[in-house]
Amino acid sequence: MAITEDMSVAANVPAPEQSSQQRHKQQRKGWTGQSLVTAMMLVCLVYFLLPLFWLIVSATKTNSELFSSFGLWFAPDFHLFNNVGDLFTYDGGIYTTWLGNTIYYAGCSALGASLLATLAGYVFARFRFPGRTVVFAIILGSIMVPNTALAIPLYLLLSKIGLIDTPLAVILPSMVSPFGVFLMRVYADQAVPEELLDAGRVDGAGELRIFWSIALRLLTPGFVTVLLFSFVGTWNNYFLPLLVLSDPNNFPVTVGLENWNSLAATFGGSQILFTQIITGSLVSIALLVAGFLFLQRYWQNGLSFGSLKG
Repeated sequence: MAITEDMSVAANVPAPEQSSQQRHKQQRKGWTGQSLVTAMMLVCLVYFLLPLFWLIVSATKTNSELFSSFGLWFAPDFHLFNNVGDLFTYDGGIYTTWLGNTIYYAGCSALGASLLATLAGYVFARFRFPGRTVVFAIILGSIMVPNTALAIPLYLLLSKIGLIDTPLAVILPSMVSPFGVFLMRVYADQAVPEELLDAGRVDGAGELRIFWSIALRLLTPGFVTVLLFSFVGTWNNYFLPLLVLSDPNNFPVTVGLENWNSLAATFGGSQILFTQIITGSLVSIALLVAGFLFLQRYWQNGLSFGSLKG
């Protein structure tokens, strides 16, 4: 009985507090870990922003200053606006045509890819049909196939149907987004409640009406997320337009600027073209960043909501 009482008393005795030395050790360990993470983040920040900073600095220089002054700082004279003016007037204003082509290709491809991915993701998430698992597995597997492996078959296919050197040769392949289908299936599985769809069916609405009037409104954040991914991918695409386009009037900015770069390197026109190339790259990036910032809130909502469990 006495042993039991002693054990009870011992159990109720509070544990001794940590010594100040142990607390200081733990705090130093926490600060060390935080400092290491912060340093790594700063290194990554410099790594990603340094090329953009160099591009901005170089776009403010003249042709002679581009090769004579220090590359990571501004020249005494600020020539950005003059360079932009020269860019849009050089060679009959061909850069304006390239920029318009890029916006057209990226906009049509992004809208088409987003709509198809949303429809497919909604069907996979909310309907049961034979072969559903197999088809979705094939779509997932196609994400792992590199685009270069499909280059020759794609070129032969487009050539057979007479689409080479036309805008559709860039737009149609870019509208296929296996990753977008996967993303929208995951998102639709959690964003669209089955009870809401059943209520629409009870009211006599057809499946297409339910999709356009109910499901698409709930899927808007995911739709915009796929739209951004597809838009950026098509905007930055170089290999596909290079493969299927030959008329300079159909070039996007990526192929057009590379064409200028090849001319500058081949015919010694560096003093004429390199400033236009750098300024053209800056203008292209600025427009892309502006579009991203405009749709940022939809993109963030789409990613965060798709990761939650309903």
